[in-house]
Amino acid sequence: MSPTFQSLSIRNYRLWFIGGMVSNIGTWAGRVGQDWLVLTELTPHSATALGIVTGLQFLPILLLAPWAGAMADRFDKRTMLILTQAGLLLTTLVLGLLAITGTAVLWHVYVIATLQGILTAVDNPTRQAFVPELVGREHLPNAVGLNSASFNLGRLVGPGLAGVVIAVWGTGQALLLNSVSFVFILGALAMLRRADLRPSPRLTGRGGIRAGLAYVNGRRDLKLIMGLIFVLGTFGMNFQITTALMATQAFHKGAGEYGLLGSVMAVGSLTAALRTAGRKEPRLWIMLAALGGFAVSSTAAALAPNYVAFAVLLVPVGFTALTAMTVANTLVQTRVDPVMRGRVMALYMAIFVGGTPIGAPVIGWIGEVAGPRWTILVGSIAVLLTLAVVSHHLLREENVHVTWDAANRPHFNVHTTPRVTPLEEPMPESAR
Repeated sequence: MSPTFQSLSIRNYRLWFIGGMVSNIGTWAGRVGQDWLVLTELTPHSATALGIVTGLQFLPILLLAPWAGAMADRFDKRTMLILTQAGLLLTTLVLGLLAITGTAVLWHVYVIATLQGILTAVDNPTRQAFVPELVGREHLPNAVGLNSASFNLGRLVGPGLAGVVIAVWGTGQALLLNSVSFVFILGALAMLRRADLRPSPRLTGRGGIRAGLAYVNGRRDLKLIMGLIFVLGTFGMNFQITTALMATQAFHKGAGEYGLLGSVMAVGSLTAALRTAGRKEPRLWIMLAALGGFAVSSTAAALAPNYVAFAVLLVPVGFTALTAMTVANTLVQTRVDPVMRGRVMALYMAIFVGGTPIGAPVIGWIGEVAGPRWTILVGSIAVLLTLAVVSHHLLREENVHVTWDAANRPHFNVHTTPRVTPLEEPMPESAR
């Protein structure tokens, strides 16, 4: 089997991948449906309301991360995922029925978004920590890449499907489509062979939250990665807002064209995920290069003169963003102790998406004050400035030097020789 798809040879992971892929398609269809419901049916194209909904979905991830991570390390992950996925199915079903019956009002969306945020806060670290139990350490980088591919295949198909469903039947039907998709991931979880799982050591005793925070605080490499991913997630990854505003306000398009933008962007994201899945080990320099590419391509997209040019430029935006995110995720997962994985991944997800309650309302406000193009430019500038600061730090403190190797790929080799004080530990070479 091709190295890109080697994890699919494992039965449990294959079931997980298929169920997750269908669920991801439904999730993206549901996101488009929810955004369209708020933007066009419940408000007069209010970017602020859309930003609030997005913020409410992600705020619990920020607030509950320490406890959610400890739960992922303490309890059976499969059982927890069944509970969280069932809860998400119920909330999406309620919202879909409210939309179909014409009884939905804005506060309904706010409440459901908050409930989904609470469930997602527990689901995300558990899902991340569950993957090593499906495939083991040897296949983990490949599985993380394939999970990203599944996610972005959903992004590729889901928005376009939602656009068609909204145009033909209505917004509520797109939301119900998301509800049905949860049945597939629940079915996959039910069919897993327990005997083939590779359970991680369980957290016992007290002090788990403090131990997790102390562990991350003592790892310079993890803090650097999380700092970069925080800026990208807070200011750069607000495409549910930025593409909606660009489609409706900058280019005066409808639901179909808006949904198509998500699918076009996913072409680049899916390509990046498959490329990453084929790599044996992640490298920090790949993440830094991807962030630089993101800043450049998103700036170009913000300045696009028309809808077609904007859509085309979303391909490299999706490619660079997903490369940075997948490499960061793999670096963190492969460099932590198994007993700490749930807590570390909870903190990682909190930092990555937990900034959205801050970023999303701000981005929405900027869209109303300065126009839709600035909602993208703000993210580009933030990522570029952060990348410059981090690069300067690495060049100064880690003594980074680059060599050229014409005989092997990649031709560029990045080496570091950190300056170590008596109170510091150097960044592990394997994590760079």
